[in-house]
Amino acid sequence: MQFECTYTDTFGGELNYSWVRRALIEAPDDASTSLLMRRAKRALGLSGARCRVEAYADTIIAKVIGTATAIVIESEDK
Repeated sequence: MQFECTYTDTFGGELNYSWVRRALIEAPDDASTSLLMRRAKRALGLSGARCRVEAYADTIIAKVIGTATAIVIESEDK
């Protein structure tokens, strides 16, 4: 299964999208949030960055601690 990962800036804690970096990752259908986060951070060049993760139905939003940026992970097969 493919997941679209978007790395962008935030403004006032909300996603801003004034700049965007994107990547596609592969993971099993039943992949855990932590597996998806590891693969997304590796694909976006953010390995080792600490994040505060919020998981919703089919979207994961991870705000990178100490920066005004966030990672959004969404399933491609909606």
